[in-house]
Amino acid sequence: MKIEPKQAKSISDEIREVLSRGSRAVLATIVDSTQLTVGAKVLVTQSNAVCGDLGDAAINAAVTNEAIKFLSAREETKTSKVSEFAPELNQFSQTSILFERIEDEPRLVIAGAGHVGASLARIATQLGYRVTLIDDRAEFVARELFSSPAEQNIELVAAADWVDAVRQSVGNGHGVSVAIVTRGHKQDEDCLRAAAEASPDYIGMIGSKRRTNIVLDKLREEGFDQEQLKKVRAPIGLDIGAVSPEEVALAILAEIVAERRGGSGAPLSAWRRH
Repeated sequence: MKIEPKQAKSISDEIREVLSRGSRAVLATIVDSTQLTVGAKVLVTQSNAVCGDLGDAAINAAVTNEAIKFLSAREETKTSKVSEFAPELNQFSQTSILFERIEDEPRLVIAGAGHVGASLARIATQLGYRVTLIDDRAEFVARELFSSPAEQNIELVAAADWVDAVRQSVGNGHGVSVAIVTRGHKQDEDCLRAAAEASPDYIGMIGSKRRTNIVLDKLREEGFDQEQLKKVRAPIGLDIGAVSPEEVALAILAEIVAERRGGSGAPLSAWRRH
């Protein structure tokens, strides 16, 4: 079955809607087949809505199920033969399907533009994150401090109010990581309060165990959801023995990437020790 222009357009429209909502989807495309049309596509959204047609009801169902599994894994792309995920469909066993994750570029909202926050913003842009850097001190988010070509993509926000600035930057929280690296309890508390409301993909807060517990206890007293607060990474980052601001920023971003990709943060060489 050939895809008509109208159908192709409807998939394109759905992709635009997925991205505008900050949601995710999987685009499945036939890339090799003797029975089905190469190039036929289906789009499976995060809410399990399906758009498109691969030309056979059984294939549509099998690919949809595999797309849902693919979405919960954290790969960007993969190519699979039908025999690998639907061996019962013998007639299509050698058909190859390309699965592609559809989502907006990952976003990182950094509250606090001191040495750690500024370093984190610079490193994150190199990894393809769309970065927003917020501080209530305008001189810390002046454009001349972030003037290189790569740094031009960092959105700089001089906050009149921490809560409003973080809430606006985090939006609905989909695809967003939040790093709270401000200079004090009050700022941490305001930023965490605003970020937690949106349930972003990741929230981390810098500081000692004592300092972070003070902030978390305060929000518990205010009635914030206990399960949501348990997800807050505090103190933020992986233990790599970081000392300098750049090393601390690296430890933070390593944890953010691990959370996004489903990594454990364990040494890859650990298998040698067993």
